[in-house]
Amino acid sequence: MAAVVARHKHFTEDYRSKESKYVVKEYSSSKVEDVKYEYRTEKNIQTVVEKKIPEKYIRESSMIRGPKFLVRLRSHTVFENTSVKLFCTVEGYPTPHVNWFKDDILLDVSSGKYFVESSVGIHSLTIMKCAIEDTAMYTAVATNTHGQASSQASVIVKRPKEEEKSAPYSWTSYQYAILPEIKYTKINITFLETFKVTFGKEGDCVTLACKMTISPNLANLQPDALWYRDELLLKESKWAKMESGGGVAKLTLTQLAKDDEGLYTLRMVTKGGDAVHRAYVYVEDGPPPVPLAPGAPMDIKIHDANRDYVIVSWKPPNTTTEGPIIGYFVDRCEVGTENWVQCNDSPIKICKYPVSGLFEGHSYYFRVRAVNSRGISRPSRMSEPIAALDPTEFERLYATRLGGKLDIVSYHDDLEAEGTAPGAPSNVYASETDRTYVVLSWSPPDYHSKAPMWYYIEKSQVGSGSWQRVNTKVPVRSPRYGVFDLAEGKEYLFQVLSANMYGTSNPSEPTKPIKTQELRGVPSAPGQVVATRETDTSVLIQWAPPKEPNNLIGYYIDSCVKGSKDWMSANHKPNNKTKFVVHGLTTGETYVFRVQAINELGLSEESQESAPLSVRAALKLPSPPYDIALLHCDGESMVLNWKCPAHSGGAEVTNYYIDKCNVAKKAWKEVNVPPIKDRTYKVPNLTCGSVYQFRVYGANLVGLSEPSAVSSPFKCEAWNMPEPGPAYDLSFTEIRDDSVVVEWKAPVYTGASAVTGYYVDMCKKGTGTWTTANASAVNHCYLKVKSLETGSSYVFRVRAENAHGIGKPSALSDSVCAKALPGAQEIKCGVHEETGDIYLSFESCQITETSHFVWKKSYEEITDFSKGISVKTSGNHSTLLFKSPDKDDVGTFSVSVTNTEGASASYKITAEELEKMLALSYDIRNPIIPLKTELAYKILERGRVRFWLQTEGISSAVTYKFFANNKELVNCEQTKMSHDVATGIIEMVLDHFTAENEGTYTVQIQDGRAKGQSTLVLIGEAFKAALAEADYQRREYIRVKEGPHFSQFLSVQVGDDASVSLICKVANLKKESVFHWFKDDVEVIPEVPADLGSGVCKLPLSLFSKKSVGVYKATISDDRGQDVSQVDISGKVFDNIINQLSRVAGPSAAGLVIQCTAEGIMLQCHMKYYTDEMKITWMHKGTKLTTSEKMRIGGTPAMASLEIVEPTEKDKGVYTFEMRDDEKTYVHSLELSGQAYDNAYAEFQRLKAEAYAEKNRGKVVGGLPDVVTIMEKKTLSLTCTVCGDPKPQVTWSKNDQEVEPGDQYVISLDSGKFASLTIKGVTLEDSGKFTMSVVNKYGGESVDIVVSVYKHGDKIPEIKPTASPKRIMPPTLPIIIPTADKPASTSSSKSPAPAQAPKSPAPSRGIKSPTPSRRK
Repeated sequence: MAAVVARHKHFTEDYRSKESKYVVKEYSSSKVEDVKYEYRTEKNIQTVVEKKIPEKYIRESSMIRGPKFLVRLRSHTVFENTSVKLFCTVEGYPTPHVNWFKDDILLDVSSGKYFVESSVGIHSLTIMKCAIEDTAMYTAVATNTHGQASSQASVIVKRPKEEEKSAPYSWTSYQYAILPEIKYTKINITFLETFKVTFGKEGDCVTLACKMTISPNLANLQPDALWYRDELLLKESKWAKMESGGGVAKLTLTQLAKDDEGLYTLRMVTKGGDAVHRAYVYVEDGPPPVPLAPGAPMDIKIHDANRDYVIVSWKPPNTTTEGPIIGYFVDRCEVGTENWVQCNDSPIKICKYPVSGLFEGHSYYFRVRAVNSRGISRPSRMSEPIAALDPTEFERLYATRLGGKLDIVSYHDDLEAEGTAPGAPSNVYASETDRTYVVLSWSPPDYHSKAPMWYYIEKSQVGSGSWQRVNTKVPVRSPRYGVFDLAEGKEYLFQVLSANMYGTSNPSEPTKPIKTQELRGVPSAPGQVVATRETDTSVLIQWAPPKEPNNLIGYYIDSCVKGSKDWMSANHKPNNKTKFVVHGLTTGETYVFRVQAINELGLSEESQESAPLSVRAALKLPSPPYDIALLHCDGESMVLNWKCPAHSGGAEVTNYYIDKCNVAKKAWKEVNVPPIKDRTYKVPNLTCGSVYQFRVYGANLVGLSEPSAVSSPFKCEAWNMPEPGPAYDLSFTEIRDDSVVVEWKAPVYTGASAVTGYYVDMCKKGTGTWTTANASAVNHCYLKVKSLETGSSYVFRVRAENAHGIGKPSALSDSVCAKALPGAQEIKCGVHEETGDIYLSFESCQITETSHFVWKKSYEEITDFSKGISVKTSGNHSTLLFKSPDKDDVGTFSVSVTNTEGASASYKITAEELEKMLALSYDIRNPIIPLKTELAYKILERGRVRFWLQTEGISSAVTYKFFANNKELVNCEQTKMSHDVATGIIEMVLDHFTAENEGTYTVQIQDGRAKGQSTLVLIGEAFKAALAEADYQRREYIRVKEGPHFSQFLSVQVGDDASVSLICKVANLKKESVFHWFKDDVEVIPEVPADLGSGVCKLPLSLFSKKSVGVYKATISDDRGQDVSQVDISGKVFDNIINQLSRVAGPSAAGLVIQCTAEGIMLQCHMKYYTDEMKITWMHKGTKLTTSEKMRIGGTPAMASLEIVEPTEKDKGVYTFEMRDDEKTYVHSLELSGQAYDNAYAEFQRLKAEAYAEKNRGKVVGGLPDVVTIMEKKTLSLTCTVCGDPKPQVTWSKNDQEVEPGDQYVISLDSGKFASLTIKGVTLEDSGKFTMSVVNKYGGESVDIVVSVYKHGDKIPEIKPTASPKRIMPPTLPIIIPTADKPASTSSSKSPAPAQAPKSPAPSRGIKSPTPSRRK
């Protein structure tokens, strides 16, 4: 609002001068009434303006909330009986109410002492006729519904001097009071800390601050802090916050935009002068909404604001890294809302746009967005609020004097002369011309009617002869109007008519032809770009302006590192001068620059690139040399030495000039006219006995330095002391945290004998105590001083020694701090991977344009490069190469970098290290291609042989040769050679491999300098095996291609039911094809013949075990040929089958069960299949059992078993069964004890007794026929062998009737073993069934014999024998197994024999008796 008010105050400088002198003129001139009236007239008009503006137009106050002081109270010092007025400006919405306080007590404004005013946010407190008691702290407190704010100021009332008490103007207000001239105190300001060049990004918050000392620091005379951007004074706003006081001045840019980029200046203004500091602030584009969208436009300006339109202009962004801009969108937002409305439907291409359709009296913000092919940019910073107002409304105000001190302010429109039309406007002209519009201005006619007046504008294109009214719908009330939608580059005439309700005036005089601007395009490219040094991080760029500026707005500057194409924007806001300082560059890097000009249509073509420039500080004069020292005097001349300038000025100091002065004559004379190149010089033509002083100048490319400080007086008398003179040129290298290497030059004057050594003294700075660093003298001109204190500074001196003693100390060295340079590197020693050269490499942490590397051996510069030593330097990296190193290269090598802060290092090469590096160097220079695999062969189909090897890696340039028995082979169809760079494989395929190919094969490889070789010997058995395999593959190829063959060779298959089969597949069969199985060359006829229809042939191997071991073969043949497949089931193949059976049987194994036998207790585990070859373990109480007579391990195909023979109490316990395959172990356990054992043992005893009885009962061993046919009257003898223990009883019966022995029937039992029945003279009655029973106490058996007797002469009857089983007779008594006290020596271990009968002469047990012959 204050901005709007200021825009309508038309007070000139002349008027303000009159205002300040008003009071004086009132009492000193007779014309005071006229001046008073002029003053009051302007004041009254101002009052009307101030009242009408807030009432009628201003809308932006709705954006403001809590109270805020725009102008704060200011302290005053006044004299007694004078008035003082305190001012402040407050904004807020609703309008804040201001209360005034004195020392925190609310003022009583009704007393007449104080007068309070408030208008348009400006509040004032007037204290009438100040008294001493009015000295106090006054506070203005502003309050509204959103908060409270306050401002304070002090008023000091002084008692005036006598001559001032009667001053005639002491009653006037402070605003117009005339005070005596003040004599100002000079205030000196010294900046302690300043802000530097700042880099920010859109949206960041940046604070620029300066700390300073103010002398004298007077509370009532504080300097004003004024901030400028590009020489334009900044005012506090929401974008810029300013603070000042306490020796600090701050400017905070709260939210950076590219509008904020520029050169910022802080000017601390005092009555005696000012202190100034400047630095540039760069603002980079913020992140775009979409990648590669353009940056935001900037510098939004509002032009020609009127009732319903404004003209908005802006500056385009830089598009160094983005695509070209297509156009722009302009947005508006009414103050008090947050609703942004896009003003144009399609992008506009120029940076100016008239926005129409505004509402009169409303205020607006504007912003702009750029568009390219990738998207829309971020919006620009919004403009200041602008009101849509008639800019000439208040020019029509008129003040009328009624007499005395009364005025009436009114509009010209409100005056007399009603009922007439207005006069014609005059002086019509174009105040602004563009491509499509013209802004017209004119002088209104004299008009005194109360009726409102408006204007009509008419246009005519030159040559058309017709006029067209422009504003037919909208009346124009102000004498300024924009005519839009004109043709580009055409000439127009314009005229204006005024009108009111009573009529329309005649048209004004037409304007002269006004031509709209033509679109002339973007500016031409700027001219030559010149880059010059400024600092070590900035460069000054200057260029020639474009030949066709075309409404030039400014320039954009781009930078790029030489050799790259990565152009970067140096500025993000157009620079309107033809020079610019680019900051933020890398020291030592080389850049090129280019410039683009811009206007409202966009950017020009790029200028030509500047010459490459390395970023270095600008060259300056060197500083003076210093520390002139006398090295020798012979009575006629003096040898002087001095130190080079501390600062070279950016260029090497190459020349020196010496002046001398005879102290007695006090006249300075030049010593040399040609420049001196070294820092040691023999000054001739001196007078012996005279005292001289010297001074030295240094010179570089820029010019001559100031002279050095005058040397000490040196008396010209010959040196004849026997001790040596001083060493000189002390320097330091290899500065580290705890050590430093001191170097010097030998004395010019050696004394009466040669110098034999040196001592180095050191003194910690600030102590004054000198210590000797080396206990014994060193015979070289360097020394590494160790054990220094990190961060401490030291000075050194050197004393030379000869046979006569120690001489004068050298001049003191410069101070050196024991602290390594940041990033200091050491020398690296190694062998070059490609050339095999031994090298020492050093990378300097500092480098300048004039720096160079100095390599030394034993701290003496290497100048002889004839022995194969060379130096290669690139940038900050230098390498010392040894082409032909030998033992002479053992030693300490060092390097130092000139024009740095001491970048240097050293490395000691020992004899052992050199020997290792020489060996490695030899290997690199004579490289061997590493092989992953040596030369090998592989038999391919058709009997071809592939010879191949694989390297670690080869290039596409590799070459190779194959040799067979030292004869080179050529690459052809018979020996085809190839290689694969990706895998490193080199191969040769021999198409036909025969007996003639036996021998040695070699391949030789060369890849660049690297070589490799590999050999394969194919002789003897190795060759025979290869040849056999080749023949087989050849036959196999023919077999598969021409006759019946196996499509799947013979293999073993183990089924889920633990069955084992041989299976194969045959193909290419015909009806006559025959298939056979063989085992060990014996044909096997399977139960199921081979199924040649399906091609699948199968041979089951039932009950697979060791019996199944053998070579199995299958053949398929017909008239076309035969194919054979075989498999050898033995060894590992057999083991694999057993393992597969175990994998099938293991999961099927059931739990252990008890099964008793006559010999013991048997534990059984049932499973799908069992064979002794399986991996099965039985354990008793955790102890593995092995098969024995006591423990019988075995089984059947359906189970595994463990039989415990004759179990005892010891055999009780837990029995475990384990079965293993190659993956798992199957375990089952059973506890044989307690009731389980008792039951099993009882069953065992029962079965044992039955077996014993079965073994020893009476039995018929043999000899009896089933049927006997005999003729009557013959003698029949039925004889058999019986056994039993005890001897059995034998009885005979006929037809179930016992036969009594007699004459006819003779019964005998010889030796208890041979039983017989003899029937003498058989008759027909003897036919029938005879039964023999053999019984003892353990039981027996009976056998039936059918006897058929026929008469003499009859046909022998055919009687078919009927098998009649033996009838077993159980024992009649309980079975008792006898126990022998002493076992017989001849008894069997498996079965006990029955006891011997004492009376029987039978042979002993175990001896077989012969069977007696039959009786006839």
